[in-house]
Amino acid sequence: MKVSIQEKRNPKTGKPVTVINNIIHNPQVIEKLAKKLKSSCGAGGFVEGKSITVQGSHLQKVKSILERDGYDVQIK
Repeated sequence: MKVSIQEKRNPKTGKPVTVINNIIHNPQVIEKLAKKLKSSCGAGGFVEGKSITVQGSHLQKVKSILERDGYDVQIK
């Protein structure tokens, strides 16, 4: 399954966030994945539709976790 990751700046605070887009799963699986990513990174975050936002700059850590879980990761 193909997902894309990118690092952005939060428009309100200007702090970095890591965004995972195009997750094709049901909402329960996305919530479970978000919880795993947030706890692995030691950061907060939220799910919005088919994307997960993790607070902070965790691009490589998130990429390695997703690849271990069998996702095809594309960095934008």
